[in-house]
Amino acid sequence: MNHVFRCNCPITSALDLVGDKWTLVIIKQMLLEGKKTFKDFSESDEAIASNILSSRLKMLENLKMIRKEKLPHNKKTNLYLLTEKGLGLTPTIVELTLWSDGNIREDHSSLVLDNRLEMVRENKEEAIQIIIESYKRKNWPAHLQTV
Repeated sequence: MNHVFRCNCPITSALDLVGDKWTLVIIKQMLLEGKKTFKDFSESDEAIASNILSSRLKMLENLKMIRKEKLPHNKKTNLYLLTEKGLGLTPTIVELTLWSDGNIREDHSSLVLDNRLEMVRENKEEAIQIIIESYKRKNWPAHLQTV
């Protein structure tokens, strides 16, 4: 997919791809919440509109951050799975989680306190690897699970 970028800055260019309101939410839902189908995403607490969800899933697929497969027992239902490129955003999601916990919690007291947060605080690099390996184990065929 050819994408038009605003400039040559690496940060701005990355934000051109994943900096909208929903893209990282979808990737987070896949990575940490196990969401895989359109229905899973549309029924989530984030309440993403179906037209926006459809658009973001297509964009992520075109960018090769996710891949789309059919359910073996139901050829009508699409499964959306993160690729290596999509999983590459795991450290970014972890950093945003830590930043949010340290900087937003005082203003948003009902912010979820995920039990994985302590693991991330203790050893961030190891936690990132565990999150990625866990995702692959649950979602990828055995021959693709080389970490």
